[in-house]
Amino acid sequence: MPERDLPYGVFNFLVAFDGDERTFGGFSDVSGLGTELTIAEYRNGSDSENHVRKIPGLHKVTDVTLKRGIIDSEALWTWFKDAHTQGPSAKKNVTITLLDEARNSVQQWSLQGALPMKYTGPTLAAKGGQDVAMEELVLSVEGFDISRS
Repeated sequence: MPERDLPYGVFNFLVAFDGDERTFGGFSDVSGLGTELTIAEYRNGSDSENHVRKIPGLHKVTDVTLKRGIIDSEALWTWFKDAHTQGPSAKKNVTITLLDEARNSVQQWSLQGALPMKYTGPTLAAKGGQDVAMEELVLSVEGFDISRS
């Protein structure tokens, strides 16, 4: 199979919760997919060289933000409330799948132990306009992995 020279568009993707992309409906934006490795700096007082050593520290996953137009579903809000009342048992595994033009899976970001930590409702404006009422959910994530299809 020939390698692709052109990058994929950001507009074809699916978001699945515990394996089901229908759980919360479709999303228009996903941001914050990332992870970082903290670095600890160390220098032994008797070290003859005058420099700091860098030692790998803890692995940290960034918070992920999901946005969607408001639909006739309370599933996001219910999950947010469950996170408050049920605690760790409300965690879900989330998979974001990038699709090509033919809607074939290209790459997946797997988020393990996701828990909603912030809900934001829409900004409403009486002056009208063409904007869609959007809601936003920020997820705290424990684990992160990337795989190619």
